[in-house]
Amino acid sequence: MIGIIYLLVMIFVIYCYWKVYEKCGQPGWACLIPFYNIIVLLRIVKWEPVKFWFFLIPIYNIYLIFMLMKDLAAKFGKDSNFAIGLFLLPFIFIPILALKGTPEGAPVAE
Repeated sequence: MIGIIYLLVMIFVIYCYWKVYEKCGQPGWACLIPFYNIIVLLRIVKWEPVKFWFFLIPIYNIYLIFMLMKDLAAKFGKDSNFAIGLFLLPFIFIPILALKGTPEGAPVAE
């Protein structure tokens, strides 16, 4: 039973990442491909793709992930506290971006 609940939560989180990627003008399927999803996320926050290699350095990658989440939150007009939430509880905060957030520079529907 716990495995089924975990699977459903993971499917929902993948769906939310898919929506975040699409809202930022990237293909949603890119969130499913290991390593490539990080490169696309780097493009979303306007980092150089070569920074991908720094994510392979232990301990430093934790700092980079936080900075990446901070820039992603800023892209959606959120503050550093929201970035902390993205870093520590992504299964709660990514759906907020996916379902309610609008990235800066995106057209607003009337």
